[in-house]
Amino acid sequence: MEIKILKETKNEIEILIDNITIAEILRVYLNKDEDVEFAAWKRDHSTKLIILRVETKGKTVKKALEDAVKLIEKEADKLVAEVKKL
Repeated sequence: MEIKILKETKNEIEILIDNITIAEILRVYLNKDEDVEFAAWKRDHSTKLIILRVETKGKTVKKALEDAVKLIEKEADKLVAEVKKL
């Protein structure tokens, strides 16, 4: 998976991502965070990579991304445990 930071400040980041599924999952979980003002991705064309843009207030954008990833991991672990019970 390719990830490249295009633009970064304390409260704003633009990341180039080659995986639409990862971009969408991050967008959903970032938007659950009350300190995230804006989280969305765009792709200019289906042959182009995705740009994920995140803006925060109250916490740094890196902290918001870390929190989102931790929450995704936690919920994925729960899903794995439930599937193993079947």
